[in-house]
Amino acid sequence: MSWKDKLDGTRDQLRGLNKTIPDTTRAFGALGKSVKEGGVLDFKTKEFVALGIAIATRCESCIVLHVETLIRAGATREEIGDVLAMTIQMGGGPSMMYAAKALECYDELTAE
Repeated sequence: MSWKDKLDGTRDQLRGLNKTIPDTTRAFGALGKSVKEGGVLDFKTKEFVALGIAIATRCESCIVLHVETLIRAGATREEIGDVLAMTIQMGGGPSMMYAAKALECYDELTAE
């Protein structure tokens, strides 16, 4: 499955979840908005943290959503690489495997 397909599938799954439990998903969305708009770190830095956590927890759906957001925020391949290196340092071999997936995702989504 391509990362574009993964992104579309993830969005479809979230739409279904939103229809089933709208109050919960709306509250989660409000939490995300509050966290991303508040505090002292800029939006892109917060998304880099989120990508690192997505890799460390081995969540492919999270990886594709955060990579897409980082692309829209202007993240470069080199910046993504720094996040991947830090994630590997903290998470070892399993994080290395998912870091490779994240880089592949970035490359595919920026190839357009």
